[in-house]
Amino acid sequence: MGGNTGTDTVTTKYSGTDEELAARLRLAVGRLNRRIRIDDKESLPPLQLSTLVTVENHGPLRLSELARREAVTAPTMSRVLTALDEAGLVTRAADPGDARGVLISISATGVSRLAELRSHRTALIARRLDRLDDQQRNALEAALPALEALLVDEED
Repeated sequence: MGGNTGTDTVTTKYSGTDEELAARLRLAVGRLNRRIRIDDKESLPPLQLSTLVTVENHGPLRLSELARREAVTAPTMSRVLTALDEAGLVTRAADPGDARGVLISISATGVSRLAELRSHRTALIARRLDRLDDQQRNALEAALPALEALLVDEED
């Protein structure tokens, strides 16, 4: 395994400010995410992928609820859903609680496509992990609980 050894980040206390740590973390996570998107040529556009995951995790949902969850306007979400629907990744059904409403669900094709994308992206990250030495890999493993804690929303 390659890579430089750096300092022992598992046992060394971080000596910078919270702002410096936040900036470095933002930059590292953002660049890694961008690299994965660039390397993953078979992926969906980010908003389509995010919407599909939201529908998988919380569906069936109305367009307005999806737009709220994804922090976009209803017209933007409508365009995203049209693309996902045309690709066969979501289905639309009448809302039994409101005859005017439509509920969006993930299709079997959508479930399959998400599984493929997740597998492919995991493989992309695994190849990058192969470049790290044991010390760097151990530091990443030790940092995972803290990184996962950052994903918990304050209202959870």
